[in-house]
Amino acid sequence: MRVDVDPETVGRRDFYALLNSVVVPRPIAWVSSRSAAGVLNLAPHSFFTVSCVQPPMVQFTSVGRKDSLNNVEATGEFVVNFAAEPLYEQVNASGTNFPPELSEFEAIGVTAEPSRTVAVPRVAESPVAIECTLHTTLELGDCTLVIGQVRHLAIDAAMMDDGHPEVRRLRPLARLGKDEWTTLGEVREISRIRYSDWPGHFTPPGD
Repeated sequence: MRVDVDPETVGRRDFYALLNSVVVPRPIAWVSSRSAAGVLNLAPHSFFTVSCVQPPMVQFTSVGRKDSLNNVEATGEFVVNFAAEPLYEQVNASGTNFPPELSEFEAIGVTAEPSRTVAVPRVAESPVAIECTLHTTLELGDCTLVIGQVRHLAIDAAMMDDGHPEVRRLRPLARLGKDEWTTLGEVREISRIRYSDWPGHFTPPGD
């Protein structure tokens, strides 16, 4: 038996909560931006992913009109800072609805570090920074999709293993439903199977 939920008959808030509880875990774009007046902003956005390989692009969604969106539209730049487990409380605190004239960098006590390719600073305590210029925005209902072209990727050398970021060192945070968060947990590895090798290491159910 399943519970059937129709978004047309359930209120926006209730359906949003249900959707957030099943689209999990969600990586967090910890977005730093700067207002037209020069005020720094830092906010978590859990609708975040890669949107293009070449040229490299990433995207996050602003649910409603947030300071991050206003700033990115005003300046054309932003940085996605990696949301790591040791920064759990700071990432959460940066989601407070501070007034736009107050910088989250100062309020939560993280360090603004100069970026290499954009004027917006990155979070010095974060192990990875993805420096972006605005490619496009797309309004979808009550949300806005923000797509940025990646101009520079800065990774803490301590996170690297044989030339590649090592996920156990990165210790990513992810959002779940309600007020729930999660950390990396078990890491499993399995290679993709080419059709020429089918079934390869796949064992069909019942075999």
